[in-house]
Amino acid sequence: MNNANTGEPTAAGPLDGIRVLDLTSVVLGPLATQVLADFGADVIKIEGPEGDLMRANGVSLHPGMSSIFLALNRNKRSVVLDLKAEEGAAALRYLLKTADVLVHNMRVAAIDRLGFGYEAVKAINPRIVYVAATGFQQSGPDRDKPAFDDIIQAACGLASIASVGRDAPGYVPSLIADKTTGLVVSNAVMAALVHRERNGDGQYVEVPMLETMAAFTLAEHMGGLTFPGSTVQAGYARLMNGGRQAARTSDGWIGFLPYTPKHWQAFFSAAGHEEICRRYDLSDRHQLNKNIKSLYRHLGEIMPSRSTDEWLALCEQLDIPATRIYSLDELPRHPQLMASGLFEQREHPTEGPINELRPTTLFQGTPASIRRPAPTLGQHTDEVLKEAGYKAPDLAIRADAISSN
Repeated sequence: MNNANTGEPTAAGPLDGIRVLDLTSVVLGPLATQVLADFGADVIKIEGPEGDLMRANGVSLHPGMSSIFLALNRNKRSVVLDLKAEEGAAALRYLLKTADVLVHNMRVAAIDRLGFGYEAVKAINPRIVYVAATGFQQSGPDRDKPAFDDIIQAACGLASIASVGRDAPGYVPSLIADKTTGLVVSNAVMAALVHRERNGDGQYVEVPMLETMAAFTLAEHMGGLTFPGSTVQAGYARLMNGGRQAARTSDGWIGFLPYTPKHWQAFFSAAGHEEICRRYDLSDRHQLNKNIKSLYRHLGEIMPSRSTDEWLALCEQLDIPATRIYSLDELPRHPQLMASGLFEQREHPTEGPINELRPTTLFQGTPASIRRPAPTLGQHTDEVLKEAGYKAPDLAIRADAISSN
């Protein structure tokens, strides 16, 4: 495979040779399969005639190629099949024979009706790793309910703890449930592939959003729930009670974290406020935690006296974690991100110059890479079917028919 931008040969990623049939849409599933694609897998994105819903969400220059779709679907090939029509279903059944993995985020009853539930797929390809990203674990009463990021944030406790100190619960302004679960899905695929390599067996894997996000949220917030009979409530007190916060400087804002007693003592001394060191026992972490709100209130009073750059220089001198607060639009100019080359400008065949975020996992011997731009709808339908040896001149959905719509 050659690099899509330079035409130069691209080193194979660690999943080179693995074929994934991607029946996912929106964010959760596409993020999961993009990780696999970045790691070298041949990901074939199966779309219905209407295309992935995310083709229309975000900023677009042309219909069907939104900023969100471009961010979640690079390194994939798009094949359009109408799975409600026998021609499309037959083509997918043929492709299943060539696949190592199938991933979907449909409701289980819906994919069963289409004829592509696990047992039906296993009958075609017993070695397949079949991963279902569900909203709710299928052993529970909510198994057939629709699930979206907001609903899962509300149900897993995240909206509650994200709203401490507010009058009403609110959502984290990021599709954090979708994206977190998507990363778990990619991990699950790779673990199941390792098992198959060792034992030769494919298997069914379920990754439910609610259960995944409840475990994610409770990792540090189990608190009293850890011990049966405890009267202590759930929640990590340091986070629930507040305290740490950004500070306003003379010309902006700074994220500032004196983490150890030594940090606090060094900072107040260097800032010329020895009286605060004398007022509080800054040598004891328990006393620090007890007085954290007061200490940050003092910081709020002190920090406006100097500029962000001045405080950052002092923090670097004292080895105290600190950063200026960056807006989303400022991130391409973040010195660390510029140096590490996170943002890459590439030429998309239909969208022209676009900025992309390169894969962030660095494999020394089998590097992850961007080999293909995000595909237009049905761009690879003929190519993939011909590669598989599938001959169906009467296939209902063809790439040329899609492009004329």
